[in-house]
This record gives sequence, structure tokens and C-alpha cells, in this order.
Amino acid sequence: MIKLIASDLDGTLLLHGAQALNPEIYDLILALKKKGIHFIATSGRQIASQRNLFRPIADEISYIAENGAVCIYKNEVISTFSMDTDLAFRIIQSIKGQLDCLAVVSGAETCYIESGDDEFLYHVRHVLNNDTTVVDDFSEIQEPIVKIAFFDRSGTYASLDYFKEKFQKEIKVVTSGNDWIDFVPFGINKGAALRIMLEKLGIQAEEMIAFGDQENDLEMLQLAGTSYAMATAPDSVKQIATATTETVEEVLRELLASL
Repeated sequence: MIKLIASDLDGTLLLHGAQALNPEIYDLILALKKKGIHFIATSGRQIASQRNLFRPIADEISYIAENGAVCIYKNEVISTFSMDTDLAFRIIQSIKGQLDCLAVVSGAETCYIESGDDEFLYHVRHVLNNDTTVVDDFSEIQEPIVKIAFFDRSGTYASLDYFKEKFQKEIKVVTSGNDWIDFVPFGINKGAALRIMLEKLGIQAEEMIAFGDQENDLEMLQLAGTSYAMATAPDSVKQIATATTETVEEVLRELLASL
């Protein structure tokens, strides 16, 4: 019996660059909850951005944020992980050395961007709806860094190989959504975070359905008893999943109809 749904956001619940959820998902999640099925949003996004997306039902679900670095259940943080500081700042300097790459550095509750690009600030603060702190230089950050991501105006695949070659022995470099590349410490991923959630909830992996579309979803899809890759996902993701789907909503409708 299915007891848990875990879904990625960008490229999965948020299709074709959308920054607002299909309102149907709120009703589906509440209907599933009445059937004893819990919903977890899993994303590279920070918690503030995720809660904004799910505002009508924000207190009814759980969250895995920053690609697994932060887990929240019943509005309480149950686990956090941070990056090695020296490695983090070497990555930051490398991103800043690339002409079209704009970095976002995340703490547990706020993200940081450097001043000087008002258009990027608007996107991070008002489109992604991140809790955002502007600094003159990332060296001003005092708290532990939980994730580094960057937006490449030239497209993610223009720089993915470069950063993988440079840092792959020290950290995972993965695509996230359609426009971002994330740096994720080894052992920190959505799948590992979901194991923490499963233990907390007393649910087995076989009782979970997961949805995803990018490399940062692979461990989550591998863990779940049933997994769906989006139709738009690359082959490397589809090969891991047990099935594909055009939308998350259609699978959830079918699940509810079967209960």
C-alpha cells in the first residue's frame, strides 16, 4: 500500500519553466492525506521558496530542501548538513570566474547573492521567492553553507562538463531543473534525506512513489518502490525510473481512483 508521495518541483510539478503550481495539486494532496498518504516536496530550492509555492497547504506537507541538506517535518527541522568551507569557497571563486555564471550560496534559512545584478536579484527574490540576502562579496557569509548553485545564461550544458571535470572528485555536480547546476556533497542527496523521513514516519521505501526529472533526483528515484521520470527527463533519469509520465497530477488522480 502506498503511504508516501515524494515529488521534485522544477521540471516535475513545475513544468516548462512555470513558477506557480497547478492549483489541482493542492486538492490532490489533501485528498491523499485523508487516505493516509503523506506528501513531501523535494527540491534544490530553499524552504522559503517551497513554502511559498504550497502556501494554501504549506503546513500539511513535509519538505526536503537544498537537495537534501535540510529536512523539515511538521514545520520542524529534523536534519541539516553543510559543505566543507574551503571547498565551498573554491567552488564559488570558480563560478565567479565564468562570464555567464551567477552563483547563489545557501545557508539553512537564507540564500546569498552578490550585489551588482538587479535582474538576477529580482529573479531569485521575486520569481523563485527565496529569502535572499545581498552581500558585496560571498566572503562575508558567516554561517555554514548548505548548498551552492549557479545559473548559466548560456545554458547548463555549456558549463556542466567543465565543472564536473574540475570538482567531480570532491563533490557531485548535477543539473537541477532546466537552468541550474548544483554542487552537492557526497552522501547528501534527496534519497538520503528521504531515508531520514521514512524512518521518522515508519514507512518502507516500497510504500513510496517518487517523481523527478533531473540528475539531482536519481537517488530518490532509485530508493522509491515506484518511481516516475517526467517525459521531458533525459534518458539517464528515465533509465532509473520504473515508469514515465507527462504530469504528476495524472498519476495521483489514478492512485486516488484506485483507493
